[in-house]
Amino acid sequence: MKINYRLILFFLLIGISACSVGEKNGEKLDVLPYFDLKGFMTESIKGLKEAKVTKISRVDGIDTTLVVSMNEEQWRDELDVFFEADINKTSLLTSYDTKVNNQFLSHDLLPNAKADVKNITVSIINDDVQMIKVKIEKENIFYSSVTNAELYISNASKKLDHYTIETTQKIWFLKPNNIKIMGALRF
Repeated sequence: MKINYRLILFFLLIGISACSVGEKNGEKLDVLPYFDLKGFMTESIKGLKEAKVTKISRVDGIDTTLVVSMNEEQWRDELDVFFEADINKTSLLTSYDTKVNNQFLSHDLLPNAKADVKNITVSIINDDVQMIKVKIEKENIFYSSVTNAELYISNASKKLDHYTIETTQKIWFLKPNNIKIMGALRF
């Protein structure tokens, strides 16, 4: 059996070059199938610790208003629903229908797919994210919840401007709980 060393060298070079495609400065660059919400949120909460937040919390119809400053970890907790809505997972690769309509990019869960995140809609104008809406539904025999969350980015500062997160939870044999958090930032 005669071995063709040129052929082996050719495939070796192709393999090496394929490994380097998508790398920059030794870092692998992944192409994500859906909007990188988790990455966007990670970048968005940086630099928010100098912001004051007027926060209105409504639990079962009772409002509480306070003005707070939060560090990056507290921001991550406050906006956790947006981090939780990350749909760029291998198991969800073919679960969403992606549409672009004018400035809106939307990812809608396909009818036969199973996931908690039902929809993500992103408004992008001049390559800048202006608004993000997320809908998450969870359900089992004893419990159901629906969360609708929105956040808006300031045109002037390109930072988070205000947000709303509303969740309605229903536990078997109990009346539904409704929690709504609204926050407006000022720098």
